[in-house]
Formats: sequence, C-alpha cells, structure tokens
Amino acid sequence: MDFLKGIAASSGIAIAQAYRLVEPDLSFEKKQIDDSAKEIDRFQSALSKAKTELEKIRDRAKTELGDDKAAIFEAHLLVLSDPELITQIENKIKTENVNAEYALKETTDMFIAMFEQMDNEYMKERAADIRDVTKRVLSHLLDVQIANPSMINEEVIIVAEDLTPSDTAQLNRKYVKGFTTDIGGRTSHSAIMARSMEIPAVVGTKTVTKEIKNGDLIIVDGLKGEVHINPSPELIEKYKKELADFEAQKAEWAKLVNEKSFSADGHHVELAANIGTPDDLEGVICNGGEGIGLYRTEFLYMGRDQLPTEEEQFEAYKAVLEGMKGKPVVVRTLDIGGDKELPYLNLPKELNPFLGFRAIRLCLEEQDMFRTQLRALLKASKYGNLKIMFPMIATLDEFREAKAIFEEEKEKLVLNGTVVSDNIEIGIMVEIPSTAILADQFAKEVDFFSIGTNDLIQYTMAADRMNERVSYLYQPYHPAILRLVKMVIDAAHKEGKWVGMCGEMAGDEIAIPILLGLGLDEFSMSATSILKARSQIRHLSKSDMEKLAEKVLQMKTTEEVVQAVTSVTKIE
Repeated sequence: MDFLKGIAASSGIAIAQAYRLVEPDLSFEKKQIDDSAKEIDRFQSALSKAKTELEKIRDRAKTELGDDKAAIFEAHLLVLSDPELITQIENKIKTENVNAEYALKETTDMFIAMFEQMDNEYMKERAADIRDVTKRVLSHLLDVQIANPSMINEEVIIVAEDLTPSDTAQLNRKYVKGFTTDIGGRTSHSAIMARSMEIPAVVGTKTVTKEIKNGDLIIVDGLKGEVHINPSPELIEKYKKELADFEAQKAEWAKLVNEKSFSADGHHVELAANIGTPDDLEGVICNGGEGIGLYRTEFLYMGRDQLPTEEEQFEAYKAVLEGMKGKPVVVRTLDIGGDKELPYLNLPKELNPFLGFRAIRLCLEEQDMFRTQLRALLKASKYGNLKIMFPMIATLDEFREAKAIFEEEKEKLVLNGTVVSDNIEIGIMVEIPSTAILADQFAKEVDFFSIGTNDLIQYTMAADRMNERVSYLYQPYHPAILRLVKMVIDAAHKEGKWVGMCGEMAGDEIAIPILLGLGLDEFSMSATSILKARSQIRHLSKSDMEKLAEKVLQMKTTEEVVQAVTSVTKIE
C-alpha cells in the first residue's frame, strides 16, 4: 500500500477506483510500409471507431448538456466525413508508402495551418476541430485511450495533473466521488469546484499521476489531505468508519439548515454561497444558504466554441433568481483571464495573465460582449433580488465607465418597454490592494463591496497562488491582509454600505472569528461550508471577537495570529 500527502481541498472521504484524466502519449515514428491497402484499412477502422465514439458523446451531450454543447461534436463528425481530407490522407499512404499515423498527422497539420491563417473566425474554429479529431483518430491507430470525463458512468475518483474549469464542468457528481491532483492549492479552481460539487478532493500531491494507474482502488481523505493507493482491507474498514462519523457530524450541522446565522450574543451575519451554474442551486438550498454571494458567470462561457447568446444568459440568470425566491443574488460579470481562458476569443498569450488583460479590463474593451451580458441580467432582474458586481476594478474610472454602460443599457430597455428592477445594487470586488487602500473613496460611489481574498492575498504578497514554490507566502491570516480587510469594512460602514467576502477565506474556520470581529456583514463560501460555519458562529461572541480582532491586527506574523485564534476559540 502506498500513501501520498497533499492539500485537503474539499472535505469528505471517497473510496473508489481511479480514473486517470491525463493527456495520453500519442507520439509515433514515420515508417515505410509494404501493403498500402492494408494500411488504409487500418486507417478506416480507426476512423470508424472515432465516429462511433463521437456519436455516443454527441448523443449524451445533447441529453445532459443541451444542443449547444452537442454542436461541438457534430462539427467533429463533419470533419471525419470530409472527403477531401480523407482522400488526401489515403493518397499519402498510397503514393508515399507511409504509415497511417504519419499520413494523418502530415495532412491534418497542413489543413490546420491553412485554416489558422484565414481572417474568417468560423474557419479558424475549424482548425481547432481538426486538431481534436486528429488526436482522437490517432489514439485509435495507436490503441491509446483518450480520457473523456463526460462519458464516465461508474463510481470513480479522478486522478489528474490538474483540472481545468471546463474539465470540472463536465464531471457528473453522480459518478465522480472525488479527485486528486499533482498541483494546485485550496484556492485553485479545481479545489473550489470540488467544494461546489460537494466531493472530497486532495490537491498538490506532486506525484499522484505517476503513482496511480487506471483502476487502482484509492482512498481520498479530504479531511487530512491524504491519498491511499490500493489500501489494505483493514484501512478500508477504518475509513468506512471515519466516513460514517463525518456523515453523522454533517447530520448534526444539517439541523441548522433553516436557522439564521446569529452569534452567541445575538449578532446576525449573512451566510451565502458561491456558485458557478444554476445546477449548483440545489446545494445552496440544501445547505441553508441565505443568498448567493458570488455567481461566477464565466462558466456560462466555457466548454463551448462560441459566446453564449443573450437569451441563453437570460435563462441562466432567471433560473438562479427565481430559485433563490427573493434572497439576494450577487452576480459577478464575466471574469475571464488568469487561469480561465476562452479559446474562441483568440486573445494573445500573456507572460503574466493574472496581471494582464482580464475581467473588467477585457469587458470594457470588448463592449459588445459586456453589453450583451448586462442586458441579459437586466431582463432577468424582475425575477428576484439581483445585485451586480464588477471584478478586478483597479480605478474609480473603471467603475464609473462600467456603471455608465450598465445605465445606458438599462435606459434603452426601459424605453423599449422592457420591465427591469429599479433596485439593482451595483458593487465591486475588492481584490487589488490599491482598491482596498482607496476604499474610502470607492465607498462613496458603490452600493457594496465584496472582498475577493483569493486574488487580494496573492497580489498583496506578490505570490502566485498556483505556484507551489511560493505557496508558503499565500497567507490569509497575515496581519497585512487583515489590515486591508479592516480598511475596506470600516470605509464601507462609514458610508452606510455593506461588505461581503467571496474568497475562500470567508469559509475558513481560523478566519471566521477574526472576520466576525472586524464586522464583516456577509460571508460567501462553497455551499458545503455553510452549515459548519453557521455552527461555529453560534458558539462565538461578537464582542469577544472584536477584542480578538483588535489584538491580531497588531501582531507581526501569521503564526502569531493562528495561535491567538486557536487559543481563544478552541479550534484544533
């Protein structure tokens, strides 16, 4: 039995077989062949297998994800049926007496280069289709399996180097019981998605893809950050008992599902949830969420080959607003960039995308895209309690420009007779240190703040949260971070505005006592963290936590802060 240590990214315990979601080795050598007819038959067989596979994927995508997702695979099937492409590959095999792998790759590379040089956007997209199809046919020629997370139909634990947001969006929580990765931390998108899907996860193991084979029985312990490979029967029994204990603890927390979030001395705070899609609503309601503190709209734009239409967005926003039945829903406008890409936008590669052309910077330049989203939100606003926040705001001018565009679109809709809500609050995410420092000025113009600590911490500490070599600098409890949070809360309260926090820090059991003491109004976290946080807050006195907050703000190190919190609150 082998054992790996990683970072506990999502609570819980999973026991299942491993499903490796890794890029296959599709390397090959050019070979001269004697029988070209036999080689063409081999090519046709691989082509046929690829078509059958794609038809299954298309049909399942249509049933489970809708026609727009299925259209991607329709395009791939069209490529496989293109006589010009197929004929050129077969001719190359015949005339040059080369193996099918070489003929396929040489021919498709030529087509890809040709399409990528065209000005027409549609033709550029075809290059991506050809690239994907080539990989699929090549895998059948080489008899190498390509992992396809959307086709999983048995209980598994995903093993990967990392999971992209589009990978995680394809995972079926009915079958995916947990996952473990080589890289990542508690604030990586794979970890955030795991908490949103309510599945255990251990990330940052460094070597899990090297150590685990497809079909290995593994245990993912998302409580301690451990992965056990082919465990003994005794260990399996031990973990089954721990899983039962964890479920019993969750059952105790579940008794608080319809309760409000009050401290021991009667102070109310709002515990809200972070979501990525309307499908996450069930988890919010089942976990007693008092609102949505962050709706990450970028997932509407991902895993597809074109921008979502205004109608598609309207339906998604309407579903969430109606589902929350009047409770507040804070929608973040498109936050693409950093580690979230949209290939169909063809944005240039950047040396440091986290500090680059992303979020509101992209939206203010690509205004058609931004205005479409704002119109969809405005049309949906009559169905619930909508609040909108702009991400990555660095200057007052950016906020003013974004708000002006919002007001222009609102005015146009009203003039056309469209009913829109009159009380949509407009706020910003505070995730850039300069914005936190100037919070007193922003507070005069915004309706609310939501502190995005995932980015605020990495920008303040100059430490990329995805880089394991500097992960020690990603310190949520550092006094510098706590002082910035206090500045934002104090500035907002002075102007009579409310402050939320939608970074992972909001659900952290060490941070919660300090944030309560600092006066945070809304804590937004993964839905699965809400009941545990509510239970914790019920045992904390706000007046006591105010004294604790005053004390930790004067400390010098993270270690001192953690020690102070644990000694007062009895956190283990």
